[in-house]
This record gives sequence, C-alpha cells and structure tokens, in this order.
Amino acid sequence: MASTFDDIPKHHVATHSEKMVITASSLGTVFEWYDFYLYGLLTAIIASQFLTGLNPTTAYIMALLVFASGFIVRPFGALVFGHIGDLVGRRYTFIITLAVMGASTFLVGCLPTYKTAGVAAPAMLVALRMVQGLALGGEYGGAASYVAEHAPNNKRGLYTSWIQITATAGLAMALLIVITVRSPVTGVGEAAFKEWGWRIPYLLSGLFLVIGLRLRLKLHESPVFQKMKDEGTGSKAPLAEAFGQWGNVKVVIVAFFGAIAGQAVIFYGCQLYVMTFLEKMLKLDGLTANVLLAAALILGSPFYLVFGALSDRIGRKPVILAGCLLAAVTLFPAFEGLTRAANPALADAQANAPVIVTADPAECNSQFDPVGGKTYDTTSCDIIKAMLAKSGINYRNVAAPVGTIASITIGQTRFAAPDPAKLKGDDKKAAIAEFTAAVVGKAATPAKPSEGGKPAVAAKPAVTGALANVGYPAKADPAKINTPLVIAILFYLVILVTMSMARLRRCWSNCSPAGSAIRRCRCPITSATAGLAGCSRRSALPWSRPTATFSTGCGIR
Repeated sequence: MASTFDDIPKHHVATHSEKMVITASSLGTVFEWYDFYLYGLLTAIIASQFLTGLNPTTAYIMALLVFASGFIVRPFGALVFGHIGDLVGRRYTFIITLAVMGASTFLVGCLPTYKTAGVAAPAMLVALRMVQGLALGGEYGGAASYVAEHAPNNKRGLYTSWIQITATAGLAMALLIVITVRSPVTGVGEAAFKEWGWRIPYLLSGLFLVIGLRLRLKLHESPVFQKMKDEGTGSKAPLAEAFGQWGNVKVVIVAFFGAIAGQAVIFYGCQLYVMTFLEKMLKLDGLTANVLLAAALILGSPFYLVFGALSDRIGRKPVILAGCLLAAVTLFPAFEGLTRAANPALADAQANAPVIVTADPAECNSQFDPVGGKTYDTTSCDIIKAMLAKSGINYRNVAAPVGTIASITIGQTRFAAPDPAKLKGDDKKAAIAEFTAAVVGKAATPAKPSEGGKPAVAAKPAVTGALANVGYPAKADPAKINTPLVIAILFYLVILVTMSMARLRRCWSNCSPAGSAIRRCRCPITSATAGLAGCSRRSALPWSRPTATFSTGCGIR
C-alpha cells in the first residue's frame, strides 16, 4: 500500500559537524556555477574571439548556441553521475564533478582563438562547454540530495535553499570578478579585456578548483547513504528503479514540461538574458551592466532562504504559484520599465518614432546563418532586416503585396531599400552602404596614407542617420541612467527567481532524505533539472518501510 506524504518519517536533527559539511558542499557548488556562468556573461566577447569567421549577428547567435550546448548534455550528466552517486556515494561524485568542471573551465582560458587556430578553436570550445554541462548535470541534483539528507526535521525547504543560492551566488561571483578585471581602475580596462583579459576569470577557476577540492576531500557520506551502504540495502540498479516503470517516467515528463520549463524561463530570463538585454538592446556598456546586475543579485540572493523558510511554513504551492503568476503578469512591464530607466532616450524614440518594416513576407529570410555563407543582400527585405539586426533596433513588420520593394518607416519618414535585382557587384555594395548610412549613420573615416601597394584613403566625415535624427541613441547616456530604479527592477526579477525555485525545494524536501529510505522514490524530477542522485534508493533504516512507495511523487501541495 502506498504511503502518503504525512506517513513519511521525520528526519534527524542536523549536528554542528553536519552543518559544516553542508556549508562546504554548497561552497563547492558555487565554484561550479561560477565556471558554468562565465560563458553566459562573456558571450559577446566569446563570439568575437572564436567565431570571427561569421557575420557579427550570426556569430552572436552561434555563441548563444554554444552556451546552450552545455544545457543539452546536462540530463546525460545527471544520469551518469547520478548513477555513480547512487552506487558509490556522494563524496566521490562531488570530487569528480568539481574536478571535471574546474579543469574544463581552466582550459577554456587557454584555448587559441579563431585567428590562430581557425575552425578548430570553436570546435574545442564546444567540446569543453559540453564537458562543463555534464559535470554540472551530476553536481546539482547530487548536492541537493546530499544537503537534504543532512537537513533537520521540518527544515528541508530552508536547507535546500542553500543549494539554490549557489546558482545565483556563482553568477554574482563571476560578475564581481569580471567587473574587477575589466575595470580601468582595478583591472586591465575594457579594450585589453576584450583582447586578452577575458581569459583571466577562466584561469582563476584553477585556483577555485584547488580550494573546492580541498573542501570536498573533507566531506563524509551522509548518514542516510552510509547506513544503507553498511547494511547492504542500497539499490543495485538505481536507473532501472527510477525509470523502469511508466509511472516514474510519466512524473519526469510532467515535471519537465509542466514544472521545470516555467521555472527555467524565469531563472534564465531574469538573471542571464537580462544581461544581454542591457548590453545589446539598451546599449549600456558592459562594465555598467555587470555592476547593476551584480548589485541586484547580492540584494536578492538572501530571499532564497526567506522563501525557503516560508515554504516550510505555508507549503511550496502558494510560494510557487505566486512567483509564476507574478512573472506571467509583470515580466513584460518590468522589461519595459527597465528600458525607460536604463536608456530613457531610447524609450522616447521608440514611443515617438517607431520603426516599421513593410515588405513582402516571401522575401524575408531568416537572419540565422550557421556557416557564414549568406550575405543578406539578395532581397530588399533582407537588406533592411540585416541592417536593423546589427544595430539592435526594435521594429514592427507590416506585410506588403507580392513584388513590393521593402521599405522602412521611421516616424513619419519612409526609406525604400535598394532593389538587388537591378544592381550587381560594386554598384550593389555602394547602394547598400549608402542606404545604411542614410538610416543608421556612418562613423567618420580617418585618412590613411598609401601602404603596401594599397591606395591612400581620404578622410570622410561622420554621417548622421535618420535614426539618430529622431532620437535613437548609439549608446546609453551614463548620466541619464536611473541607477536606483534599474537596480530595483533587476532586484524584483531576482525575487521572482527565488520564489519560483520553491518548485525544486518541494521535490528535494519530499524526495530526500525520506525518499532515500523508500524503495521506489517517485521523484526523478532532478533528472530534468540537473541531477538524479537521491531518487532511486531503497533502505532498511529504522524509520523506513522498504516496500512502501511514495505515492505523492513531486506533486505540489
């Protein structure tokens, strides 16, 4: 007969020694998240260093796909390292995952760039990125199980909150180090940072690897796992027990698409995408964007504990639903408010002079070019959209009749794109350059003497485009940034993350340690979030009923 949630036995009270173990475990996880998130913070620079064979827009998109490759392999890391954790214990798994993550991150800082190694450079980068994903996949769920197995009675929500803090803390740590290195006061300055200084945060992971390994080597197995090991009652086939029945697989599917998908949108949208939004769309310089987000993360991180403790008192469901509902209702207004606070000139221009592209939809091709072979100059629509994409300009589409030459309307002024069918070679390049200068503008060209057989270049003045004439700024004005309001909005976004992550606290607090004392734990949700360890063991502990099953699974209550 299946036991209910209320039937699950109470857990022991954590000792001082166990609390120290939990602290050491969490700190090691912080280092792993630091390694994983460095890439997300430096995406634009990575694109310029490793993907220079592509056009700028495609290079940036490909750099994001390389970032995504680390997520693609995380479930496999969960399966591999979760299996190891269930068979041989957490301690050894912790040591392996930290060593793999730290070593791969350090090696990223040693990689040759595209200029020196060609296509081999991005290939090696992708390989190391996938290794990072494997390591983190095994780390996160295993750490959660380990902490929950040490947590005191009725405080598993609070204690597992420390594991969730590690993700934000790792991001904040990466931000602070990047800020320190790229600052002209404390570091090498922006120009040097983009050229070679970006390697320093990666190379520092070698130091963190040493510290983390020293901490992990002091860890002991959790009393729950050690008891099972001593009595020989641990699972011999953890994967088969977790996924060998449709009921468990169904829980994974529901958890992945019904629970984790929404939480992931909030987590990465509010903490990582917002960095790209500040730099690419709102045109803040990288250092300023780093400082603003770091401040918000530092202020918001303690609320993981606040909502973790609250979930122990009132339940996970109210906290989760409140966070998801707030996100659904307020995310778009929040990003609009961020635009107004960080770059008011851009917000005014978008309101007073919206950009509208009128074109035949059949002529508008995808701007994604994975091999760098497209020139985006074969249709008038592509010419316009490629120009706007490179400039980071928001626009609205209006369908035009078949055969219509695409045009762009900025406020009350309309510009027709060149017709590629009537132009060839240098004439087409010149027409596109003239059109781009009229809309976006063109920087001044300094004079260059003849050199190496190349003719001299005469100086040319800057050209102010139509976008600048109606108020679209090339860069955000630092003097007009409403810093307190920007930090407040970013802080609010972090709060949404801390609330939505109660979803995972529910799973961890219900699955471990009680789940580790149950023969068929129906909580493999961690495989969808980054770990499987702790969800498929059986036990003959004094407080357990080995033949009972956990019927409530990962349901929210």
